[in-house]
Amino acid sequence: MAFENIQQFIERLTQEGELIECNTPVSTELEITEIADRFSKQPANTNKAILFTQTGTKFPVLINSFGSEKRMNIALGTKNLDDVAARIDTLFKTVSHPKKNIWDKLKVLPLLYELQSWMPKVITSSAACQEVVNHTPDLHEIPILKCWPYDGGKFITLPMVITSHPETGIRNVGMYRMQVCDKNTTGMHWHLHKTGANHYKAYKKLGKKMPISVALGGDPAHTFSATAPLPENIDEFMLSGFLRKKKVQLVKSITNDILVPADADFIIEGYVDPSEEKFMEGPFGDHTGFYSLPDVYPYFHVTCITHRKKAVFPTTIVGIPPMEDAWIGKATERIFLAPIKLMLVPEMIDYSMPDAGVAHNLVIAKIQKEFPGQALKVMNTLWGAGQMMFNKTLVVVDQNCEISSPESIVSAICNHTSPQHDVHILHGPLDVLDHAAPQTGYGSKLCIDATEKLPEEMQNPNPAQSYSCIPITETEYSNRVTIAQEYAQKHQNISFIILHDATIEAHDYHTILWHILNNCDPKRDCVIQNNLVIFDGTTKQSDITQRDWPTPVVNSDEIIEVVNKKWNEYNLGEFIPSPSLKYKKLQTKQSAWLYSQTKK
Repeated sequence: MAFENIQQFIERLTQEGELIECNTPVSTELEITEIADRFSKQPANTNKAILFTQTGTKFPVLINSFGSEKRMNIALGTKNLDDVAARIDTLFKTVSHPKKNIWDKLKVLPLLYELQSWMPKVITSSAACQEVVNHTPDLHEIPILKCWPYDGGKFITLPMVITSHPETGIRNVGMYRMQVCDKNTTGMHWHLHKTGANHYKAYKKLGKKMPISVALGGDPAHTFSATAPLPENIDEFMLSGFLRKKKVQLVKSITNDILVPADADFIIEGYVDPSEEKFMEGPFGDHTGFYSLPDVYPYFHVTCITHRKKAVFPTTIVGIPPMEDAWIGKATERIFLAPIKLMLVPEMIDYSMPDAGVAHNLVIAKIQKEFPGQALKVMNTLWGAGQMMFNKTLVVVDQNCEISSPESIVSAICNHTSPQHDVHILHGPLDVLDHAAPQTGYGSKLCIDATEKLPEEMQNPNPAQSYSCIPITETEYSNRVTIAQEYAQKHQNISFIILHDATIEAHDYHTILWHILNNCDPKRDCVIQNNLVIFDGTTKQSDITQRDWPTPVVNSDEIIEVVNKKWNEYNLGEFIPSPSLKYKKLQTKQSAWLYSQTKK
């Protein structure tokens, strides 16, 4: 189903019981974050999208609108997220199947017509996104959030940043956060691997300013498509047209030639000047659950803001999982299963990216194993494929493992993994946000071959037997590997030892997994000795990492108390305690905290 505008999406969410409205005045600095965070970590029956109508501006704020499987299905017009993968699978098979005669070829014609219907269409008539045009733009008139206490400022978090290559004209729609600097300037946070950054380099080489338009709102399929891991030559608006089964209408921006979705709520037009000195952007409470640390990024200069007369400002917050972005990631996982199987890894039955792995830290790949070394073939293929190159920890299992069951995955590792032969550590590119890596965007990766071994692979007849998690206190950090070795000597059946901070409760496996995956660089932090693997997922000090170490993202005591006192005024239902209380003990007075103190 295609939504004509975000208001239709809101109406549908309301009809489905997936949205609640808050008509109490709220602050865009931390208060909306605290309320949304409480809902995003709730089970499906109480996890709702929220529309804040009193934001101190003339625009309401919509948040957590993608924050459940049901809402993702509503946004994409599906009953099941696997439906899209099935459509893609049918499409590829129809196109690639040998055509024996003229009748087989004629059967493809309806498909070609459908393909044409996904292509975006340029309109010259008036567009809803330009009902109001402001040539003296002021970003302070928009309810942009300051998400977390140590953030460097307010951030636009759901922008569709639209650029085109200066020579090829190929369009890109990416989602790059934008820190507000003043009323008409923001940052443009595109990582070095992203297409937006490639376009920037091309403009810099030519010595030209780079026109950019940023869209917010409209059909939610547009927003999802901007997050999708597409190749550079695939238009995100074509993906949106495919998802909504209706072509996207585009209109020319007012002050540049960038085409923007006509149904958007806001369009922020402007440019980046590659000759201009960059600025120190951040910190920002990021999707890893930690603050991403300050770094240099270009300025984006706003020349014009247009919007609907009754515009709604869509936004999101990210932080310690699960949050809204986990469900966007789940949709990406399901939708892109078919292309990965068809074009890269035909033996892959399924894969999973658990939310504790914050997208890039953990992938479980389930394969139909038929020959020795196949798990390593899958490892090399996935680590060389698009955004899968950022994956840090890969576990390959075979067809007998149920990857939706943590117990089944652990059983596969313990029964089929020889620590000496089936635990592989390589170097390669990593997500820029990986703070455990020795250098920004580059470090080591870990692959565990947990498939059942064929005779040719039986180098060690003694696979791993069991695992144990050991909490490490701050006073034990310098001696943590010795502690693990002594423990293994006393427990001969233990083959995997996971070290984690003692501030995490021993049976809180979700938090342990999230924390250790963020805090481990496999080459530095994994010790493989005989039939034992020691996985050090503890917090590191800068003398070990030679890099700043960020603190986890939690809200302030003051704002938690404000929300507690106002809860009944919000009329949002039964009281929900703050998730931040659980994670306060994980905070460290490093990096983002220190940076915030220098700005006081």
